[in-house]
Amino acid sequence: MKIQEEVKQTVKAAIAKVNSKGTLKQVLWVGAGGSFGGFYGANYFMQQESQGVFSSMFTSGEFIYAAPKNLDQNTLVVLCSMRGTYETIEAAKVARDHGATTIALYVDKSELVEVADFKIKYESLALDESRLERVNASIGLDIAMNLVNEVEGYQDYADAMQAFDVLDPMYRKAVDYTTPLAKEWADLNKTEKTIYVIASGPTMGAAYVFSICNLEEMLQLNSPTIHSYEYFNGPFEVTDKNKSIFQLLATGKTRPEDERALKFEQRFGGKKLYVLDGKEIGLDDLKESISPYFNHSLFSSILNNVYMRQLSYATNESFETRRYMWKETYR
Repeated sequence: MKIQEEVKQTVKAAIAKVNSKGTLKQVLWVGAGGSFGGFYGANYFMQQESQGVFSSMFTSGEFIYAAPKNLDQNTLVVLCSMRGTYETIEAAKVARDHGATTIALYVDKSELVEVADFKIKYESLALDESRLERVNASIGLDIAMNLVNEVEGYQDYADAMQAFDVLDPMYRKAVDYTTPLAKEWADLNKTEKTIYVIASGPTMGAAYVFSICNLEEMLQLNSPTIHSYEYFNGPFEVTDKNKSIFQLLATGKTRPEDERALKFEQRFGGKKLYVLDGKEIGLDDLKESISPYFNHSLFSSILNNVYMRQLSYATNESFETRRYMWKETYR
């Protein structure tokens, strides 16, 4: 079964469950780390396209301690955890206890799939054999698109579902295109201890995941994530010719924010300013009406599997190395 059909069936069943005891009024996206950041594309889509269903994201820990007051039977909570993060399981219990309907995205079965009402298995984006339409960010987006289509109608639904079919070939082509570029970038930055990542709109989540999961967690480098517009409200003061800046250029409505930031960076930055443009990695091949919503899936996978890996190779530091994760007690 194609993932689009599996998601469609799951969303229909989840909406029916919500409607059996109330009316779907909001969807909340809950996860930790990359599982949290992976929902950015879904949440961005909902906020752009849905007129009647409120959407918001919560880290699993915050959801446990400070769940929104309107969490009730009119809420759908979508949770993600690769192996069953403790806080995400507890967050699912909080959602259940408040009467919400839940969908769990998972790789390895854990208590999360036992607590949740519905479940969808996904493939890790870190594995080369995984198909891009089946990674967590893509499935989250697919869920969001089906929610809007089922509840209020989404005029670009057919085009969006077809886009999932070409997403993986687009990604493979982008890997080939960016690998030699990433090698040059990595060689230039192999002694850097701080890399600024700047983005906006549909790529903001990919920038966040690149910073906290790829550069900070895997390579133990400092990596502030900066919004392209907010760059001019403080962070641009640290720009100089010695700084390493990684600018993402999104497709879609917010691209002018990125281009404005880039223009300033080009004036005052140096040779370690790097630009990854969605138009160059295939997103312009999709229809303009849907292209922005696929930024996160494509950017995140390229950043993780090409740029992070090449920097790991250039520094001779394994991206499997951790100082604290899975070693020290932190729960």
